[in-house]
Amino acid sequence: MVLLRIDPFPSQDDLNMLWLEAWGSREPKDFSGVLSRSLAHIGAYADGRLVGFLNVAWDGGAHAFILDTCVDPRMRRKGIATRMVIEATNVARERGAKWLHVDFEPHLTSFYRSCGFRQTEAGLIKLK
Repeated sequence: MVLLRIDPFPSQDDLNMLWLEAWGSREPKDFSGVLSRSLAHIGAYADGRLVGFLNVAWDGGAHAFILDTCVDPRMRRKGIATRMVIEATNVARERGAKWLHVDFEPHLTSFYRSCGFRQTEAGLIKLK
């Protein structure tokens, strides 16, 4: 059974382990600054272990943004990401956001559409 927790503030080690498994990122990151400024974040736990994560960043007003949606590859295709996006949508609404944005790669279009997002035009500049 996978449990979702709102704002669980996982340990740096737990997040870095998930990042390694989900993204292949071997360089440790410090997530404390990001999580302290988030509107919300969702953690998915199986047997007490972090197996999924999603961050909801925001502009302090009407706009919130889903970032860093990830699930341990061994736990994918079980509906965990969908449950996290739905929970993030509900929490963002409850906490006052009027719009919820998400950027994604083309292969994720059907996933985010199934979660209720519609296609929009957007712009992007890579800074580094």
